[in-house]
Amino acid sequence: MNSRVLVTEAGQVVAGTVACALVLPFIVDVHTATLLTVYAMLALSLGFIWGFGGILCFGQAAFYGLGAYTYALAAINFDGAWVAFGLAILVPAAFAGLLGALMFYGRLSDVYLAVVTLVVTLILFKFFNSTAGPSYRIGEARLGGFNGIPGFPTLTVPGSPDTYIYGAGLFYFAIALLALVYLGLRLTLLSPFGRIVVSLRENEERTELLGYDVRFYKSAAFAVSGGIAGLAGCLFANWAEIVTPGLFSLGQSAEIIIWVIVGGLGTLIGPMIGAALLGYLKFALGHQSVVDNSFIMGVLLIVVVLFLQEGLVPTVTRFAKAGLRRSSSKKSRRQSRRKRIVSDVR
Repeated sequence: MNSRVLVTEAGQVVAGTVACALVLPFIVDVHTATLLTVYAMLALSLGFIWGFGGILCFGQAAFYGLGAYTYALAAINFDGAWVAFGLAILVPAAFAGLLGALMFYGRLSDVYLAVVTLVVTLILFKFFNSTAGPSYRIGEARLGGFNGIPGFPTLTVPGSPDTYIYGAGLFYFAIALLALVYLGLRLTLLSPFGRIVVSLRENEERTELLGYDVRFYKSAAFAVSGGIAGLAGCLFANWAEIVTPGLFSLGQSAEIIIWVIVGGLGTLIGPMIGAALLGYLKFALGHQSVVDNSFIMGVLLIVVVLFLQEGLVPTVTRFAKAGLRRSSSKKSRRQSRRKRIVSDVR
């Protein structure tokens, strides 16, 4: 990979991260800004696998909830929240990789793949929702049924176990992780692995004819997506300080898909912006009781599908490029006229 490309990408990510870290707390409170950052990371996980790999997963909430529950259970059972932090990424990634291998090596079609991922999410929701009895525990941690798991240890500053990462500290930590994930995905897409993943979306049969094991690459990309969703779930657990079966709900799965569609497929920025905008709109509408939030989300989805089929970010980018081309064309025509006038005068 060209080192100049790497430096440019890193510089853009750092600049964008600093801008968001400085501006966002002035738009919303830090508590809300942290959750919007978590939503952006969750949408990014689906945006990668769907927008670039062509794999629509209806069960992204499964990996999100699994990451949150893994963190809570590990934080209670192990000495040190950072061990739980690592497991909250590894367990969903491994689960997604195994599930992906079963589906892709089983040669399931796109429709059945969507159904299987949705069913897995519903199974996890039903399971964790029915674990209210005292016998349902993993180590020292009770699963708690629909009440969830509260009161687990949250992240602390390394080397200072009594200094917890919360409030503004958690926001800056979350947005730094989001920037690292974004940069990692950008570099991944520029790598040979990323190019193969994109080729699966463009023409899977041709990629397979070229000798690549498309099922392996699909499973690997699925695992990466699951790990990112698990990281988002871990951050949510630290933000809320409680995890409940609602993380696996059908509504949560649908919201993630809507975020990505509204933001725009085929980009990494689009899903993040879609999640942040719709998440903020959800909070704003939560203060009124006239119109149901789900109704507004449904209307927005219909509008985007009918009139902005590419999504917000690709549409805005296309119009901006068209405007720049028109401006450049006008400028060149003015320069040509000046040259002709000067030539005539001479």
